[in-house]
Amino acid sequence: MNYQEAIENLTSTGMFYIDLGLDRVKSALEELGNPQDSLKYIHVAGTNGKGSVCAMLESILRESGYKTGLYTSPHIFEYTERIKINGQEISQQDFADLFEEVSSIKVHLTEFEILTVMMFIYFKRNNVEIVILETGMGGRFDATNVIKENLCSIITQIDLDHTDRLGKTKDEIAFEKAGIIKPKCPVVTSMGYEEIRDRADELDSLLLFTSPFVSQGFLESLALKGLHQAENLALVLTAINYLFKDIDEVTIKLALSKVRNPFRFEFFQDKNLIVDASHNPNGIKALKENLDFYFPNKPRRYVFGCLNNKDYKTMMQILFEEGDEVYLCEFDYPKACSYEELHLSCPVVSKEYKGQELTGDKLNIICGSFYMIGQMMSN
Repeated sequence: MNYQEAIENLTSTGMFYIDLGLDRVKSALEELGNPQDSLKYIHVAGTNGKGSVCAMLESILRESGYKTGLYTSPHIFEYTERIKINGQEISQQDFADLFEEVSSIKVHLTEFEILTVMMFIYFKRNNVEIVILETGMGGRFDATNVIKENLCSIITQIDLDHTDRLGKTKDEIAFEKAGIIKPKCPVVTSMGYEEIRDRADELDSLLLFTSPFVSQGFLESLALKGLHQAENLALVLTAINYLFKDIDEVTIKLALSKVRNPFRFEFFQDKNLIVDASHNPNGIKALKENLDFYFPNKPRRYVFGCLNNKDYKTMMQILFEEGDEVYLCEFDYPKACSYEELHLSCPVVSKEYKGQELTGDKLNIICGSFYMIGQMMSN
């Protein structure tokens, strides 16, 4: 089987759905010798900030000499982006071979579950020392949560997202995120939810609270831009300082200067373009605050698209102001909003985006969906 065949099978309608739960993944891994049990993890859950936290952690640990595995989602261009060792994506042939191996197991898995099982096998066979493990959705019943212990859990910002599956309130969502906490394994968070504190107490897990204040020297070293990164960085530094006391400040700053997490408030100066993959109200609020801080007087041109299971009405109300030039994008994805859906909810005058050139006379902002960005930036 080649890579393209693997992707066609992986994204077929038989696998393209979400069914939270651990039983199927456990059964598949059992047949494969439970590769997940011999790896060490830092497990990261939350609504916003997971990707940035994972990227920072991986960079610091790799700079310190550890062989790192990084598992993230979603991807932007290729599925191979989700599984990396020491910053290098899994090869397309290795991906295809692992997909074929996992598919032969007589357990019907979802797309995300297949990828998760593939990741565990790949990291085990390549003797990864520390895995930075990002949850896909929630935590308690997320496929990544089959691990029995971790070096620590990290819970980032919590907001209303995936409310149809995780709960209608932030407290209910916090309960799901707290599901990654493991017995006697520390948890790092800036979130003061009772659900997190109660779960940590129940499992005799040390709870490490952070505040969003970090040394200016660390912030200035960080290649990722955005006011919200201070809180993400605080979580990372707390975890590193607790778990790896031998990693010095010079190494951390060097690693932070090398971090890249594509399309998170990423500025392309030659095109006067910001690309930001924020896809829920909390993320969009951070984007708006960053735009107001870094580009306070620049006229703005937006290209916005969104999935129809997101709160796109609130997102647009937060983001757009009278006088902004707004294009709404209908893109090729099963759950993508139609132009009509977006147009009916848009609070300002808007037009349909049909590939219009984004000239440099205004600050251009592309935002709202990973999937839309992947399609636009690959053209």
